[in-house]
Amino acid sequence: MDDFIGRRNLVEAQRLKALRRRSDARGLARLAGHLAAILASGAALYFTWGSWWGLPVFLLHGLALNYLYAAQHECSHWTAFESRRLNDVIGTICGFLVFWPHQHDQAYHFTHHRHTQDPALDPEIMGREGGALTRGGFLFSLTGLPYWVRRAQNLVRVARGDTSEEPYLTARQRPAIVAEARWTLLSYGLILAASLALQSWAAVIYWVAPVLLTKWTHQPQNLIEHTGMPHEGDTVTMTRTVRTNPILRYLLWNMPYHMAHHTYPGVPFWRLPELHAEMTARLPVPPVTAGYPDFIADMVRNLPSRAATPQAAE
Repeated sequence: MDDFIGRRNLVEAQRLKALRRRSDARGLARLAGHLAAILASGAALYFTWGSWWGLPVFLLHGLALNYLYAAQHECSHWTAFESRRLNDVIGTICGFLVFWPHQHDQAYHFTHHRHTQDPALDPEIMGREGGALTRGGFLFSLTGLPYWVRRAQNLVRVARGDTSEEPYLTARQRPAIVAEARWTLLSYGLILAASLALQSWAAVIYWVAPVLLTKWTHQPQNLIEHTGMPHEGDTVTMTRTVRTNPILRYLLWNMPYHMAHHTYPGVPFWRLPELHAEMTARLPVPPVTAGYPDFIADMVRNLPSRAATPQAAE
């Protein structure tokens, strides 16, 4: 994806080359910090389980686990680390933990970058959870429930060898992604079998339940990036920058700087604040920016309560 540029003439070629430089040390430091947050919240959950204090700790633990997708996303671009192998290994582990197989996500995400906001080609729009973009569909998407239903259905379908809903896959990618879905399901099955044999709830308490039940903490980030943005123009006008706090920016590997990332996806996460500042200084108008509460309130206020009927559309 290094060759893709959403808008030219905003950053000089030599400066862009410098910004694109990867770093194993930077990636490993961020990964270590993220894993430390997961281990700390997991330990806190162990000591508070069964008490009311366990509820907020469970929420924080699930949030930190769900946000591992940010690490996976960066690995999909091969920008988390300088080593291509390290990107692939860490991306695969993160994908396993957040129930989104890495190779499949990488192909899906590559297509999303190539065809952002194109209703016919962008898979994020083609497979939008919650159906039509209505107020109810949007709020339902925020819960994370339709996300998990679709993710489970897709994983089982692809494991059966059916990739009919993935027109973006190449002939070379299809067998690899089918195999990935199969070994992923097999691995989940082995973990389940081991848990039953050992009569242990550890995998459920410290992994599966927090990821599944706190997806709603991650959905605002998933939806804010492009929902409600134009379907015409370029990455600058079709992508929203997110206004949030330093802690969430850290756990999201700087993905709130999403307009900068979409325009120059070859720039690693740790250079995105610089890139965003330089791009903003050169743009004739500030990039579209919103915080999560503003975005949700705006969507609820402006989306229709139900999809237009053909008669109404006429």
